[in-house]
Amino acid sequence: MNAPSGETGVGLYAAQQKVYPREVKGRFRTLRTASIFVLLGLFYIVPWIQWSGRQAVLFDLPARRFYIFGLTFFPQDFFFLTWLLIMAALSLFFFTAVAGRLWCGFACPQTVWTEVFVWMERVTEGNRSQRMKLDKAPWSLHKLARKSAKQVLWVSFALFTGLTFVGFFSPIRGLVTSTFTLSLGPWETFWILFYGFATYGNAGYLREQVCKYMCPYARFQSAMFDRQTLIISYDTARGEPRGARGRDSDYKAKGLGDCIDCTLCVQVCPTGIDIRKGLQYECIACAACIDACDDVMAKMNYPQGLIRYSTQAALEGKPTRILRPRSVVYGLLLLGLMAGFVVAVATRAPIGMEVLRDRNALYRDTGDGWIENVYTVRILNKDAGPQRLLLTLEGPEELSLEVETTELQLEGGEVKGFPVRIRMQADALRGGHEIEIEATSRETGKKLASGESRFIAP
Repeated sequence: MNAPSGETGVGLYAAQQKVYPREVKGRFRTLRTASIFVLLGLFYIVPWIQWSGRQAVLFDLPARRFYIFGLTFFPQDFFFLTWLLIMAALSLFFFTAVAGRLWCGFACPQTVWTEVFVWMERVTEGNRSQRMKLDKAPWSLHKLARKSAKQVLWVSFALFTGLTFVGFFSPIRGLVTSTFTLSLGPWETFWILFYGFATYGNAGYLREQVCKYMCPYARFQSAMFDRQTLIISYDTARGEPRGARGRDSDYKAKGLGDCIDCTLCVQVCPTGIDIRKGLQYECIACAACIDACDDVMAKMNYPQGLIRYSTQAALEGKPTRILRPRSVVYGLLLLGLMAGFVVAVATRAPIGMEVLRDRNALYRDTGDGWIENVYTVRILNKDAGPQRLLLTLEGPEELSLEVETTELQLEGGEVKGFPVRIRMQADALRGGHEIEIEATSRETGKKLASGESRFIAP
């Protein structure tokens, strides 16, 4: 906001300064690169894996079936998704309490895709100083060629990312064929362009602004920190006062600390902060500053670790306890949930079943001395293979069950409704009676599922 003429004032808005992260090498850079390869490899390769004649991982929304290798999930299994989300939240609490924003620095999708886009920018426009010089230079054929090459890589990769993402919801082989034959449906086209644009915008242009201004985790992370949390820290007592010096100079005689004020820790930071100012919410714990500082310390023949993973307690000379009540409770809860989830998935019933009573009539008098109720037994086969079933009745012995077809067979993932009648001799029973219909395997005789209902008599 500009001040009125003749008055002095301070602008309330400042232009966003572009961050030019410098390339760095080191052990944490190697870990981040490995994490990127693993995560992107899973994302781009998994949709192409086949399993029993179908796509191994496919979330088929129109059919309301979710295939994950040998498992098939249905809307009735929604509680498993809730379980997974609870585990994800607890994992975030656990890792944040132990090691700060470890997720942000090494596994967050925003971080992973931003690294790829920055790499493509580095390939087409050069290193940090070359990119800064290119952006300041007037437009020329050279600048246009480099900027155009970057945009071609960015757009192609973003569209490929959008195509792959949609491939988790629509069979990717058919999706690719439709793309190259220009026969994509309107919804597939929309979502490919939508997610491609989101990738392009978030990883190409917004970058660190997503972490600093849009991600809510940056705002509430401090609530999960304590003095025993491992965070990236600058050792102020060792590094200050900072200042330039020669490699062989007696800097201690000059009253200087180990920091030579080279600013490399700032230049390599993807969010553009100065870690020497202390912990800041913009820090994503990528540890690039640690690699840069350790390299400088090695060249100066100083001990490494001026910037390192440490705790506030350790920097104050107090004992550090990684295993403390908070981390232990989070860890035990997480292990318990994970174990319960594995057991629940492994032991879940292969058959889902419900008994629906015909609501058009309470009962029917057949006229030949019988009273009957009509039901529809809906059976869902959650297994990948076929199931051959036998229905039996549990209830008063006066009741008998009749099924219109003796061959109750369902293919993998199939849902079928089977009409059944339950009959009794007139006047054998009075009023309503609870019943249970059981489905057993014809091969093994094992009870697979059951459904309850009510038999109504005069």
